Amino acid sequence: MKHTNKMNARGCTEKGFTLIEIMVVVIILGILAAIVAPNVIGRIDDAQIARVNQDLRGIETALKFYKLDNFRYPDTEQSLNALVTRPADPTIKNWKTGGYLDRLPVDPWGNTYEYLNPGNHGEIDIYTLGRDGRPGGEGIDADIGNWDLE
Repeated sequence: MKHTNKMNARGCTEKGFTLIEIMVVVIILGILAAIVAPNVIGRIDDAQIARVNQDLRGIETALKFYKLDNFRYPDTEQSLNALVTRPADPTIKNWKTGGYLDRLPVDPWGNTYEYLNPGNHGEIDIYTLGRDGRPGGEGIDADIGNWDLE
């Protein structure tokens, strides 16, 4: 790159870049961003789905321990809160002191996980409504549930 020499107020020469050189660098950075950004954004979505799957497995494991202690899963009304706070149900006699989870996780989009007992896809359903928070959807907006786990 060719640098321009200018004289400053003290009579010293200063080196600088021409406007064309600066524009070329900005264009190159723009092209690189256009190539890299879609790849990075796609990986963020993959990471969020992986986190949902991990959360679902953790909740499902906690529910299995709950069932081992109490001989049944919490009902839909008791919800996943039964893993953190002892239900008021007097038939729950072996609830683990301290609970089965420290706190209920939220999905990567800030929504609570949904729970159904009995489930529509199995004995129990644990799921998130996806990024849009509405039933159905496609891609990152699709519902993701424990029935999807392998």
